[in-house]
Amino acid sequence: MNTKEYISSGIIESYILGHASPEEAGILECVMKNNAEVKAAFEEAQKTLEDLATAQAVTPPSDLKSKIWSKIQQEQIIEEVKPAFSPDIPPAKPQEEIRIQGNSNWKAFAIAASVLFLVSIAGNLFWMNDQSKAKERLTKLETEKQSQHIAYQKLEQKWKMMSNPDMKMVILKGVEKHPDTKAMVFWDKNSKEVYLNAEDLPKAPEGMQYQLWAIADGKPVSAGMYTEEKDSRIALSNIPKAQAFAITLEKKGGSVAPTMENMFVMGTI
Repeated sequence: MNTKEYISSGIIESYILGHASPEEAGILECVMKNNAEVKAAFEEAQKTLEDLATAQAVTPPSDLKSKIWSKIQQEQIIEEVKPAFSPDIPPAKPQEEIRIQGNSNWKAFAIAASVLFLVSIAGNLFWMNDQSKAKERLTKLETEKQSQHIAYQKLEQKWKMMSNPDMKMVILKGVEKHPDTKAMVFWDKNSKEVYLNAEDLPKAPEGMQYQLWAIADGKPVSAGMYTEEKDSRIALSNIPKAQAFAITLEKKGGSVAPTMENMFVMGTI
């Protein structure tokens, strides 16, 4: 797909309107960094949509602000202010009554102090728990940020390979047992090195590993073992010639011959 086809595909408008998938958005952002023509098309489309939104904007009624303020004032509740002191002065109390009342006050103070102490403990526990949750959230955000950075790097690497004219791209489609799986081989026409993008394949079970095969002159030749770290970044092997590629699930370390019943995808050149 050349630059003009990419611009006319509608991905720029989908991105501006928020309808693009995360992968499509990541690829477009990467392309705009490396392609001035796509960036200019993005800015032009963004300005066109902004002008359209401005032209169709509806001015709110002039009295809307006063109506909202009036509604707020009507719903306010005015609390009645009670006098702080009673105008009546109570008569003097006998000494015994004062003594009993004093003991009662000390008990009340003790109870109040105990309540305040418990409230303080509860507050500290709440604060510590809240701090712990905040740390958990920060850790989660940092992990998500790191994952997004890794995903962006993968998208950028994939786009560089797709835009490289020396790279032959071979799409591998799922076989009958695995119709929804897919992968892509990047074959360097000059160096003959083979790269594999297989992140859409199911995660390999414990002790198993995906193996890439090149079909040359009707015979399968091992084209290397796949790992997530190598995906689209590190060459799996060097293949001088091939008419097709396929991927099978083998025991970790690989096999000398493909296990046909464990084949997942295949694609011809």
